[in-house]
Amino acid sequence: MLEDKDRIFTNLYGFGDRGLKGARARGAWDNTKALIEKGKDWIINEMKASGLRGRGGAGFPTGLKWSFMPKPDPARPSYLVVNADESEPGTCKDREIMRNDPHLLIEGCLVASFAMGANACYIYIRGEYISERHALQQAVDEAYEANLVGKDNVHDWPFEIYVHHGAGAYICGEETALLESLEGKKGMPRLKPPFPANVGLYGSPTTVNNVESIAVAPTILRRSAAWFASFGAKNNSGTKLFCISGHINKPCNVEEAMSIPFRELIDRHCGGIRGGWDNLLGVIPGGSSVPVVPAHQIADAAMDFDTLRDLKSGLGTAAVIVMDKSTDIVRAITRIAYFYKHESCGQCTPCREGTGWMWRVLTRMSEGRAQRREIDMLLEVTTEIEGHTICALGDAAAWPVQGLIRHFRADIEKRIDQYAANPHAEPASAVGIAAE
Repeated sequence: MLEDKDRIFTNLYGFGDRGLKGARARGAWDNTKALIEKGKDWIINEMKASGLRGRGGAGFPTGLKWSFMPKPDPARPSYLVVNADESEPGTCKDREIMRNDPHLLIEGCLVASFAMGANACYIYIRGEYISERHALQQAVDEAYEANLVGKDNVHDWPFEIYVHHGAGAYICGEETALLESLEGKKGMPRLKPPFPANVGLYGSPTTVNNVESIAVAPTILRRSAAWFASFGAKNNSGTKLFCISGHINKPCNVEEAMSIPFRELIDRHCGGIRGGWDNLLGVIPGGSSVPVVPAHQIADAAMDFDTLRDLKSGLGTAAVIVMDKSTDIVRAITRIAYFYKHESCGQCTPCREGTGWMWRVLTRMSEGRAQRREIDMLLEVTTEIEGHTICALGDAAAWPVQGLIRHFRADIEKRIDQYAANPHAEPASAVGIAAE
């Protein structure tokens, strides 16, 4: 268990003052200039040594990502863009940072921008986050008033920071779609290469990072990379915010050490599974885009990138969705499939057509109006979508369906058999769907 003295987000629940005075009392903005005076190379090397992996879902090493930025060029300014478009179902960690401890993020933006030679940072915040935007903007204004950021600030690094409000599109959580939206265009992913580190915002070198990834940076630099790396298993270092929801006694957001066993996480912070551990059906461990893991596999698994990857799932954003045996797992995945069908930008044919097709077939399967052979057909279609789109939304739509078939095929077959054993008049509206 993570001790209170090792927590980075000490005002996660908003019990303290979120303003500049409260943030300073908790240790933010403490001699930030000394960190900057150690130089860009020192900062990047410390971030690499800390083992911090991106907290937005992909888990790419943060220090390595920062090192990809080219050397400063007067003709092409560099930018840091913070992805605060937290739209993954089940995820609610970044909003607590912005709402209750926004100065951690702002200080992180300054340090990260300096390390990458950027003099401007844009925070792209989700459209539905109204109070979070107000809290963040208030903190940015406080930082300007205290001369912590701005053209001639106390840190001797000219730095401007802007809060940009999105319009509520899930696809804008994808980094290149976010950049398109930030430029005033329709949020649709770009082809890569070129990658944002070479051609990003306004055609200039850009790094896009998650809120949590940036917010932890100053604390890592102050307390040392070795301190941060001491938590978690090898290649899964540090502390992590877990958003735990579903059929547990006390849903919560909590900061814990990486690689904490799932059972300990739930028992210690959530009061256990509703109805006891024997009532656990399965868990979606990293937000709706990762495959469900059945109870017997997840119960004692370590909550980190590598362990969950080996279980053919993923840590993602660490949005842990717990489902007990009262859950209709087929309907649950059908609902997720509808979400991705609704949020597809429509640019790529496999995603545009495939997400709707999967949702319609799953809708019939959830009612039993299908045939057993369609299960394998559905699985085949997911493989035709996965890896065949510009961005990862196609993968995100396919993986939950693959997890359902991998672990709960018997539930689908049972429903189909029960429906076939009790003949029903085919609804007129379903005839066209059945033919698809």
